[in-house]
Order: sequence, then C-alpha cells, then structure tokens
Amino acid sequence: MAEEPFRALLEAAPDAMVIVDDDGVIRLINAQTETLFGYPRSELLGRPVEILVPRRFHDQHPGHRLGYSSNQQVRPMGANLELYGLRKDGAEFPVEISLSPLQTPDGLLISAAVRDVSERKAAEARFRALLEAAPDAIVIVDDGGTIQLVNAQTEALFGYRREELLGHQVEILVPQRFHHHHPSHRHGYVDNRRVRPMGAGLDLYGLRKDGAEFPVEISLSPLETPEGTLVSAAIRDVSERKAAEAQLAELYEQQRHVALTLQRSLMGSPAALPGMDTSHRYFPARQGPGVGGDWFDLIALGGGRVGVLMGDVMGRGLEAAAVMGQLRSASHALAKTGMPPWQLMHALDAVVSELPDQLVTCCYLILDPDDSALTVCSAGHLPVLLVDPTGQVRRLPVPVSVPLGVGEVPHQETRLTIPPESVLALYTDGLVETPTSDIEEQIDALAIALEKATADTPCLEAAADAVLAALLPDPQDYADDVTLLLARIPPAPVTAVSALLPAQPVSVGAGRRFLRGTLSDWDCEDLTDTACLLASELLTNSVRHACDPLLLRLRRTRDELHIEVCDGSPVLPHARTASADEESGRGLALLDQLAATWGTLPTQEGKAVWFSLPLPSSAQLREESEESAAEVRATDRNGPV
Repeated sequence: MAEEPFRALLEAAPDAMVIVDDDGVIRLINAQTETLFGYPRSELLGRPVEILVPRRFHDQHPGHRLGYSSNQQVRPMGANLELYGLRKDGAEFPVEISLSPLQTPDGLLISAAVRDVSERKAAEARFRALLEAAPDAIVIVDDGGTIQLVNAQTEALFGYRREELLGHQVEILVPQRFHHHHPSHRHGYVDNRRVRPMGAGLDLYGLRKDGAEFPVEISLSPLETPEGTLVSAAIRDVSERKAAEAQLAELYEQQRHVALTLQRSLMGSPAALPGMDTSHRYFPARQGPGVGGDWFDLIALGGGRVGVLMGDVMGRGLEAAAVMGQLRSASHALAKTGMPPWQLMHALDAVVSELPDQLVTCCYLILDPDDSALTVCSAGHLPVLLVDPTGQVRRLPVPVSVPLGVGEVPHQETRLTIPPESVLALYTDGLVETPTSDIEEQIDALAIALEKATADTPCLEAAADAVLAALLPDPQDYADDVTLLLARIPPAPVTAVSALLPAQPVSVGAGRRFLRGTLSDWDCEDLTDTACLLASELLTNSVRHACDPLLLRLRRTRDELHIEVCDGSPVLPHARTASADEESGRGLALLDQLAATWGTLPTQEGKAVWFSLPLPSSAQLREESEESAAEVRATDRNGPV
C-alpha cells in the first residue's frame, strides 16, 4: 500500500524517471521512460541501467555510477555535462539528468530524472551557427561580466583562442585606461537593458592579445535566459573607416584653409584709424563650405572723416566669397574718392546687377567727428545699433531700401547728429539669425547684450567678446558667417577751428593770416610756411573756379595737422601739366610733393579739398620743412593751380 502513492507520483512526473539500485539494476520506471526510450516496461526492469547509455560510454559509466553511490549528493538537472541516451532503435539523443539518492529498508536506490533536450540542443546549434555566420565579432557575457560565448570572428579580431576567453571577465578585451569605469558602465547597461545600436555616437576601443588598441563600434542587446540576463555585444573593427574619416577630415581642413585664406585675402584687414577706437570680429561658418560673403571696411576719408562699410553676399561657398572680393575692392576704391553713401550704393548696385542671381545687403556710413554728424545709406541691411553716452541702446532711424542687385530702385541716405563717445554696432545676419527664433527678437537680444557689455567695460575689444559670448552659446557651431564691428565716435577735437570766407581774392590773404595765427596758438610755427603755401593754392583755386560758401577748416590730431578748403562747386580739381612760362597748373603737384596725404571729398554744399602735414617731432623735421618751403618759394610765387 505504501508503494501506491509513490508510483502515482512517479507516473505524474513530466520527465522519464528511472530508479536503480546500488548495483545499477533498474528497479522502477514510469510511462515517460517507455515513451522516451522506446522500451516496454518489462524489457527494462531488472536490466542494468547501461542499456539506456550509448555503447561508447559503457566503459566509464559504471565507475561514475559507483562514484555517485559513494557521494550520494543531489545533482541538479543539466549540471553542465554533455549526456546522451540510447533508444531501443539504437538512436542517440542528448539528455539532461538529475540524480537523487533514496534510502530504503532494502538499501540505497538512485532516482534519475531524464529529460530529452534534443529540441533545445538543435536550437542552440542553430544559434551557434548564426553566431558563427555573423560578420562581426560576437561576445556574450552574463550579468557579472563573465564571457559565456564567443564566435570565430572574435578569435580573429582579438587574437585569443576561444578557451582563453570563456570564463574570463570581458575587461580582458578593454584597454587598461578604461578599466576603472567599464564595470560601472556594464552594470548600468544590465540595469537599463535597452538595445544600443552600433556606434551610438561613442568613441570606443578594443584591446588585442598583443596589446594593440583599435577603434571599434559596439551594439548591445539584452538576452533573457532561464539562467539570468545575458548581454550580446556585436563588435566591429572600424580602423579603416576611422583612417578614411581622418584622411577626409584632413583634406576638408586643407580645402577649408585654402578657402578661408582666399576669403580673408579678398576681405582684407582694415588698417587702424588714428584717433578712433574700433573693434571687429569675423568668424567663418563652421558648417558646410565654411566660407561666405561677409565683409567690412574702415576707410580714412581725410579731414578726420571715416567711412564705415559692411556688406553680406547672400549664399555660401567660394562663389559668394568671390563676389564679396569684387564688391569689397570696388566699394573701397569708390569710398576713397569721397563718394557720398547714396552714390556709392548706386554704383555697387550697378556692379551687382551684372552678376547673375546675386543679392547683396550693404550699409555705408560716413562719420564726421568735427560736426558729430553721420551720413548713412542702407541697402537691405540689418539696423545699425547705437549706444549713446548714457548707455542707452537704440536703432538708428535709417530708411532701408532693397538689397543691391534688384536694380532701378534709388537708395536714400540720411544725415544724423550723433553724440560724441557713442558706440556704433554693425553686424551681419549670422550673429542674430537662427532657425528657431524671430530675427527681430534676436536683434533686441543683441541690443541688450551690447548695452550690458559697454556698461561693464569701456574697452571695445572686451565688449565685442562679451556680445559674442551672449549671442553665440556654441562658438564652434556657426551656421553662417558671423561679423561684428564696433566703433566709438571720437570726441570733437578741441584743436579744430574754421573760418568762413567770401569767394573773393582778398580771402587768400585773410586765410593765410587766419592760418598763421592759429598755428601760432597751437605752437606749430614750424609748419606755417608749408601750410600757408599749400592753403594759398587751394584758396586761390576756390576763388577762381568756385563760389560761396568758402570755408577754411583746421584740425590737429596727436600726429598730424589737417587743413581743408570747402567751396560751393561740385567740380573736383584735376592735375594738369603746366608749361615753363605758365603761372598756374602746379598746385596739385605741390600737394603731392609737400603734403603727407591729400584728397577730395564731395559735400552737401559742393566739395572739400584737404591735405595733412605730420607734426614735427624733432629739430631735424623742422629744418627739413623750412628747407623744402624755401625751395618751393624760389621756384613758384604762389601762382594759382
């Protein structure tokens, strides 16, 4: 009666159950055993258990069985052994066997639960075949980082034999410099358990058996198994690709350097303007071709006047840079003639109209610090910002016409009075234009940054850096060229005087007397003879060929004396060759010989002709000036041009 419940339990077991005595004789089986091995119960009971074991194991099996009988420990299913059963028809099949000792009044019995794992082994074989067929090295580790499985590509890639890797920590394949952080990264991934695609934006490296490092890409996938979570790592050597990328990057940088060198040579570097504090920044785009069409220029126009120019050719690349170079050269040459802003814009418009599919924004202004006056013309360019001496920022009220290249549209200039010590800010759209924000809001943000920067420091260089830091949080990712120009309006010189004269012959003598008296007051007597000689030539020209108003203006800077004669005629003087017996025609030749610089400038009333003389810094300069003036007086007696 006691055996009946036991037999019922035996028959209900899901696995084949075989119970043998300590001699290895089968004493009891269940129906699953008959089904699994193909024997009827009567053919197994009383037979040695080796009937169910393949013949190739018969020599070793009795020793293993006797060893277990002596040990008598429960052995769980599987136990990492490769075991096989033998069916009645002679077919072998893989099995897992768990063993349990049973103490009975008749002696020791051993219960063996036998499970057919053919399907699982077939699945494992298919998995291993897929693993071996994978193009990448595959390394499978458990949640403790121990390598459980690798494929042939892993052996070839890392230089280890398979048995040298299995059972070792995966850090054997990781460079030593990453060992400190790698376990924490590995544990973090096990906790997260998300698929990470190949690459994933990380710079990763592997370590070969010979100690050589190499760049890799690794994709990670979690594998849930009955034994716990495994992590499958597909590893790809990207040494060739990285080398190609480095070569391409080097070629790109070389081409970029050539393009930027070309662009900077076309843009030029404006010379520093004496007496005027300026700061400028230009950064080429960090995306795409890296060159564009931004340019700016500072032009000394004489008499203390300064031309400030900023433009932007729409588009990117070498074509935009080439167009910028043409326009920069043309605008600089035109500005040097003293051309007013509206006329310069009209001339540039004609140039751009001849270029196919080009649009250009441009702003040109002329600053006259003696009058604190600013004449501005803007062709589609962004507003000019002004920081007044109180620190308030505002946009200059300048009408903005269409960009250059549209053609047949007049460009209007505006004359404004600007307080001395104010700061002008000109810029291009790369500083304020972003894909996600309104450009008007960005200009307002620029105004706020400019107000704060100029309040924090009087240095325009530091202010320019502060503005860029506020507007461009990522200085290495410019989507477009960035240009910023800051210029401080100089204070009106205390050593600047003028005299209004009628366009009559007596004005020549009156002008000389005014000039002598002023130079005496300024302690510049050493320049009197030369200055009076040249001023007399200009005054005589204006009396003969021009009309009222006639203005003689003198200004002194730290290094130079500027003298200017303005009249009501728009006709600019031109040099001509005088014969030996003529009394006129040598005035401009005298300017070329004696003046440091000279030029002409159209004005609202007519024109201005100016020249400058360097202030003497030693007795030698005074002596040279006197000798030069004496020579001129001996050959020319103040005849008109």
